[in-house]
Amino acid sequence: MKPIFAIGDVHGEITLLDRILENWQKEKQTLLLVGDLIDRGENPGAVLKRIKKLSEEAEVIVLKGNHEQMLLDWLAAPTEKMAYYISQGGMETIQTLLTHTIEEKVTPDELAERVKEDAQDLIQFVQKLPLYYEVGKYVFVHAGVDLTLSDWHDTNPKDFLWIREPFLFGQNKTGKVFIFGHTPVQNLHNDNHIWISEDQTRLDIDGGAVFGGSLNAVVVEEKMITDSFSITK
Repeated sequence: MKPIFAIGDVHGEITLLDRILENWQKEKQTLLLVGDLIDRGENPGAVLKRIKKLSEEAEVIVLKGNHEQMLLDWLAAPTEKMAYYISQGGMETIQTLLTHTIEEKVTPDELAERVKEDAQDLIQFVQKLPLYYEVGKYVFVHAGVDLTLSDWHDTNPKDFLWIREPFLFGQNKTGKVFIFGHTPVQNLHNDNHIWISEDQTRLDIDGGAVFGGSLNAVVVEEKMITDSFSITK
């Protein structure tokens, strides 16, 4: 397999993203992002644009995170989902996806229509993102999988995006090594660096960058993780 340069949850932190990308060997490594590119942070729209552009120039895999799904859910039901989406950092995404600042008062439905018009290509990009990527012994996923199933592939789509404790601390009999984000590593140990489960079959690379932690990346090769990077604000 080609080495993979996998980056944790970016959450709009475009400056940190650009800095960590300096370590990516574009010609030799596939770039992979485990989801949650948007919401909160410095400029979520710029992050989406940067990654979409890179995906047109090089080998790039972007997974869907729960925050990408939240954006799509809000666009599908703007009035109903507005308060919740804003509470999750959605306004930063909405504002940075718009071509022009909105001066007048608009309804959630009107705002969603503006976003659909101004960022049509980016919305289509988000809609097509896969829930996981499997290669060799590795599975890259945003949040995790249902380890209680006889086949983890049958995981409920919502769990791929949202699961926490049952995946983090359940028994992994899948024979796979999971590399994921979603849960900031600070919730699992007193460190910004990668968290590895006791059985060494789960690696959490979400450094909680947007919460003052770090943006983490790992280089994944056929048999092992060969390098790691951590960029702090």
